[in-house]
Amino acid sequence: MQKIAVFIGILGIVQIAYASGKEFPIVGSHQAANIMVDSSEHRSVLRAASDLQLDIERITAVRPTLNGKGTPATIIIGTIGKSRVIDELVRTGTIDMTDVTGKWESTLIEVVDNPTSDIAQALVIAGSDNRGTIFGIYDVSYQIGVSPWHYWADVPVKKSDELFFPAKRTVLQSPAVKYRGIFINDEAPALAGWAEKYHGGFTHTFYEKVFELILRLKGNFLWPAMWGRAFNDDDSLNPVLADQYGIVLGTSHHEPMVRAHDEWRRYGNGSWDYQTNKTALQAFWKAGIQRMGTHENLVTIGMRGDGDEPMTEGTAIGLLETIVADQRQIISEVTGKDATAVPQVWALYKEVQDYYDHGMRVPDDVTLLLCDDNWGNIRKLPKLSDPPRKGGYGIYYHFDYVGGPRNYKWLNTNPITRVWEQMNLAYQYGATQLWIVNVGDIKPMEFPTEFFLDMAWSPERWGAAQLHAYTVEWAQKQFGETHASDIAEFLAQYTKFNGRRKPELLDADTYSLHYYREWERVVADYNALADRAQAVHERLPAQYRDAYYQLVLFPILACANLYELYYTVAKNRLYASQRRAATNTMAEQAETLFAKDSLLTHQYNDVMAGGKWSHMMDQTHIGYTYWQQPEHQVMPEVKRLTMPTEARMGVHAEGFRFDGQQQPLLPELNPHTRDSAYIEIFNQGEGTFPFEAKSSADWVRLSDTGGTISDELRLWVYIDWDKVPAGKHTATIRIKGTGQETRVQIPIHYYPLPKAEQPNTFIENNGYVAIEAHHYSEAVDAKGIQWQVLPDYGRTESAVAAMPVTAPPLPWDEGSPHLVYRFYSHGEGDAQVTLHVSPTLNFNGEGHLRLAVSVDGQAPQLININEDGSEKAWGEGVANNIKHVVSRHSLADSGKHALKVWFVDPGVVLQRVVIDLGGEQPSYLGPPESLCSRNNASK
Repeated sequence: MQKIAVFIGILGIVQIAYASGKEFPIVGSHQAANIMVDSSEHRSVLRAASDLQLDIERITAVRPTLNGKGTPATIIIGTIGKSRVIDELVRTGTIDMTDVTGKWESTLIEVVDNPTSDIAQALVIAGSDNRGTIFGIYDVSYQIGVSPWHYWADVPVKKSDELFFPAKRTVLQSPAVKYRGIFINDEAPALAGWAEKYHGGFTHTFYEKVFELILRLKGNFLWPAMWGRAFNDDDSLNPVLADQYGIVLGTSHHEPMVRAHDEWRRYGNGSWDYQTNKTALQAFWKAGIQRMGTHENLVTIGMRGDGDEPMTEGTAIGLLETIVADQRQIISEVTGKDATAVPQVWALYKEVQDYYDHGMRVPDDVTLLLCDDNWGNIRKLPKLSDPPRKGGYGIYYHFDYVGGPRNYKWLNTNPITRVWEQMNLAYQYGATQLWIVNVGDIKPMEFPTEFFLDMAWSPERWGAAQLHAYTVEWAQKQFGETHASDIAEFLAQYTKFNGRRKPELLDADTYSLHYYREWERVVADYNALADRAQAVHERLPAQYRDAYYQLVLFPILACANLYELYYTVAKNRLYASQRRAATNTMAEQAETLFAKDSLLTHQYNDVMAGGKWSHMMDQTHIGYTYWQQPEHQVMPEVKRLTMPTEARMGVHAEGFRFDGQQQPLLPELNPHTRDSAYIEIFNQGEGTFPFEAKSSADWVRLSDTGGTISDELRLWVYIDWDKVPAGKHTATIRIKGTGQETRVQIPIHYYPLPKAEQPNTFIENNGYVAIEAHHYSEAVDAKGIQWQVLPDYGRTESAVAAMPVTAPPLPWDEGSPHLVYRFYSHGEGDAQVTLHVSPTLNFNGEGHLRLAVSVDGQAPQLININEDGSEKAWGEGVANNIKHVVSRHSLADSGKHALKVWFVDPGVVLQRVVIDLGGEQPSYLGPPESLCSRNNASK
């Protein structure tokens, strides 16, 4: 193995270079530097230093001594005020801690020559507090090649005989968000089954792995597993070890006073009702604060109903204010401190936000934990004009959820672009005291979890334009540089595909089988992604394959298979309605795909990594009938037919829904955007039959003009445009077989492309114009507002939003900022404009997020994307992960037009524009993007 050195690239990427002799030798000439830690240090720092010792051994097979002697190079680790050697280095001016001293969780990492008389060179890791030192330790570990996911995702280390660290000074500034952590929730059957098998439940040996992961990710906070679990009661070592690791503990939004929900079931006396059982509840809560002792906690206050339900009907403000006052009295009495000296959190979750909105307030030192809607859309943020709170504001966010409109727990469905957009709102509006994210079973939320905690540390480091670079860097850290770009693309693509609709919400009717070849296209895209991801798996070195399977390949293969399953079920049901002989074949294929799902799960649970992650993919995900998960996977219903013995011809025209009366009609073809369509000729009986196909026009070309059908044949229709006169025409294709004749109409429109006088002019086809938001013709910035593209954001391509998100609303005038979308229509008349916007909520408390739309200089129409505040509208928005907002306009004539989308309120994210001129057909994603003049020479 080579002598290597670690250095950090412009984006913090761990890179490898030959050692120059100037770097600090962590391991050189098969000798490891000594690790020096003062015995008076925090126990949490001593423990983390032993992890660094182990990490170096993982890489080099050489184990450094801890507080040994006789080596010329030493890693000095310590905390200001706790480490005598660090304090001495500061006193003598050997290190400058000006940027670190007195800060929260800040660190100096510096290589120093001759720091003491007996040390020639030292790598100094000095923290402002214990976690500052710990984060410095783990930062070094990550830089030398030990991923935070070395245990939780089996990411291997890169082996080396020698290891050098760059001779430079680095200061890890204090994090932007004070408390940053995860919530282990909805942990059965997957995580619960795994923990029971390998740790005897949620015991201290389980939590040691969780604590280490959080710290390696530079987090500091945990809400522990809670459904049927009780962190402090299940294993008395759990809170002790949390303190020894340096983890700040809390309890979830409905578990007040350091008591787990399940502890009331175990030890509670009477009903969970403060009005009727006040004395018993106060005793229960008092015991929780007594047990907390001196351990670092953020105490959850307030009260919800038993089992995370509303406490009462209506808004019980007076009752909840009494509860909070009594809880704070208990805190003060037990701790002997003023209640203001004990950090507390009040979670404005679900109906509790209504209490706040109706005027309930808690003391200023309590952190107000604002929440999303369980689907990644923040419900409320502080007003920019609000006075600062001593306790500040936080955000409770979700990567996983149990509840309506459907549970989503199986796989990662969280594109980091969406996470960034919402958490950037939180940061910009000052919610920076606490960020906590529900990660479900921890796995398979590895990638978005690391991003969430990285963003919490430094929100301004990763802007929207840097998210691709972040993903590439993350892939490099886990798998090396060779395939990092491909892997980054895979991660972005599969989370985009899953973000369109959660897998648990997917069914045979999600995508259109009739229009725009939608089902066919989305399945083909997922299968192509799976093929590419599988090819990289085969090229990866063997030691990376377990990590790659769980972090990248499994979710792609499993979801591609799920898409193929529901597509096949959709075809089976269509075929059954058409009495196709291939109906039963589709049923058999669907059953094979259903079985394949269990085989992929078996590979993950029981084969990969030698079965280390047994049960981790036990979550059911097929067969939902309402919001709650089915007890077992349920095969989607398929149809089977008993076919007549005599063959009989059937015909299906693409894009045509036969009602028994109309003559089949293909979509309109043109030479620019759509120059082919298909007709399916199928058998409705056993045996075979011959067919003939012929067109009434010599400019129609057919892929087959005759043959024999056993099950079915897709007959492709093409146009010889050199023979077509200008204008609109219709031809007839006659198909004969089994004594029948079916006539299929094929309309075409041959027109020259309009001259592209201005850039990005989109051309009407098939009665619509569809435009991706970032393909605007012009972005007009004004009044301090700038339009920013959010790359790869949303269901199809990229999105556009106005920045800064803290801008005040603007009443419309001609000088307002706006986006221009130019398009060309073939005729005049009514136009319905549908804007596809993200399902963002009115976090501003004003009841609206607005924009305005105008066409061809007509008066803008003001649109509130939150106008329909019903539960039904919200459910549709989050299930579809889009809102459709509609305006209606009139085009005075054919030709060139300009649609303008005007800024009114910040926070609106535009994904697509669809202009229906009478031809748009129903589909999930909307029609494919129209032809744009920028891609074609004008005629």
